[in-house]
Amino acid sequence: MINSIEDIKKFINDKKHKKIFVLCGKKSYETSGAKELFKAMLSEKEINIFYKKSELPILKELIEIIINVKNFKPDLILAVGGGAIIDYAKIANVVDVRPDLAELIKNYVYPFKKKYTKLAVIPTTAGSGAEVTSNAVIYVDGIKHSFESELLIPDNFFLIPEFLISAPKKIKASAGFDAIAQALESLISKKSNSKSVEYATKSLEISTKSFISFLDNPNKINATEMSIASNLAGKAISISKTTAPHATSYPFTSLFQISHGHAVSLFFENFFKFNFDNLERSETKFDLKKRFDLIFRIFEVKNIENFTSKISSIKKKANLEDNLLNLNINLKNNSEEIIKGINLLRLGNNPIKIDGKDIYDIIKKNN
Repeated sequence: MINSIEDIKKFINDKKHKKIFVLCGKKSYETSGAKELFKAMLSEKEINIFYKKSELPILKELIEIIINVKNFKPDLILAVGGGAIIDYAKIANVVDVRPDLAELIKNYVYPFKKKYTKLAVIPTTAGSGAEVTSNAVIYVDGIKHSFESELLIPDNFFLIPEFLISAPKKIKASAGFDAIAQALESLISKKSNSKSVEYATKSLEISTKSFISFLDNPNKINATEMSIASNLAGKAISISKTTAPHATSYPFTSLFQISHGHAVSLFFENFFKFNFDNLERSETKFDLKKRFDLIFRIFEVKNIENFTSKISSIKKKANLEDNLLNLNINLKNNSEEIIKGINLLRLGNNPIKIDGKDIYDIIKKNN
């Protein structure tokens, strides 16, 4: 599953890849070591480098990327970066620029039938698992929307642990918690199956033991472990999709610029407590109580109170603040916009039916 620099060299040197469109973040491309690596590797190729500018994947920049790709006509799109970079590349490789694109996205209509060219991705964060997922996100008018299609899955991906080590601790913390959250949400998602449970369980068995050491003392060993955990979590949610914590995180990213994994962590324990306390209302085809028992075994706890305490402890060690007042978020003044920005598609996967009032009651506990 883990790759070497030689694997990338061999792939890039393939004679089929004459024109390569490189999509990356200017800072992460340099600090990860990717820029130095690809400097010599791409010297014999015709390349076009596009540096992402927006913090979030937004429609305006996506259109700019699509136009650049179509004008350049590459044999290969190479995305090097975090989840936003990879999502941009995945969507740009299947979507054409058209006047009604924004409306189609808002209505979850996917205007694509084939890939434009070959897509390879190299993550520089361990969190989203975007290199293996069949979905990608884009913000339109400040609201996050999801694309879902098998066409979005990259043709190739390379996991290079060395690229993760130099990322700022804040980015590592956000991305790493995202991987943990994805695996946990996958286990209780209505769409989960035996395969997603297998991926999610393996992911958590690794991430729960490696996440904090990766933050405090990043090295090749724990970077490798977090790469694998993230990849497995991505495979899990590609099957099951995510639930309420992810659905509720989106407006906190778009309205208050809280990074994705951090936003997912804000009310994570509260949502899991809500699901556990309402087991009798479960809409799952599987025994939800048994899934919680599995979660408790993985986290080496006896009950939901111990589990929520352990999640809170992980967040504290990772410096993931969840008090809204400390984050300068006025819930009363922004509640309408927050509820409006929640991703209903993700909310529908929650094992217990949940509405706007439930969500408000859950998130106000952090006020």
